[in-house]
Amino acid sequence: MHFALTSKPLLLFDIDGTLVRRAGPHHREALVYAVRRVTGLETTTEGIPVQGMLDPDILTQMMQRAGASRLVIRRALPEIMRAAEGRYLRVCPVLAEKHCPGVEPVLQRLRRHGALLGLVTGNLTRIGWRKLERAGLGHYFEFGAFGEMARTRAGLARLAIREARSRGWKGSLTQVSLIGDAPADILAARANRIRVIAVQTGITPVDELRALSPDILIPNLRYLRLRMLRPEATNSRAQQ
Repeated sequence: MHFALTSKPLLLFDIDGTLVRRAGPHHREALVYAVRRVTGLETTTEGIPVQGMLDPDILTQMMQRAGASRLVIRRALPEIMRAAEGRYLRVCPVLAEKHCPGVEPVLQRLRRHGALLGLVTGNLTRIGWRKLERAGLGHYFEFGAFGEMARTRAGLARLAIREARSRGWKGSLTQVSLIGDAPADILAARANRIRVIAVQTGITPVDELRALSPDILIPNLRYLRLRMLRPEATNSRAQQ
């Protein structure tokens, strides 16, 4: 059975592990390169639980572990972020084969039915857009809230909702969904009192996602149905 959307919902997508996965080491390497170029510090992302983190927080932890003071980090971070973005723009490979399952068909279907699509991601702005451009997915999204724009993922979701309203979106809060693969996405949605659709395409074990009680839990975006976007569609689980 096919369902049409009776209003235009707002869907906010995470990128890594939700839209694309196994995108290669280039993002992390760009962060390491940028810290070295600006501060001379040798750092690594090893041992940092980067899933769900914002890029500025990852950079901060990298430098803290290398012995940098808070003052040094605060002063250097803006230039480091610019350097990381510039580096990633130069080295990002083609990612057309790195889509998570079902991504492009579901984005096409959502746009066809009038949904407004945005991004909520810990990626720095130019890194996030470049990643989606190289994956062939950037044109589906009208705007985004990126890692340097707020201090938390919940703050990013709040900014994205505000941006959608500034663009004339007239939906109620019950028509906003955040789609992501990490516990941080679920918590960000809860903080903004919006629906959360969790997908199992990241590295988080399904039991950990289920324990946080997302409104909808699906194996991947192939299982996303338009009826799930209706206000009454909550606390459901799609079976693998």
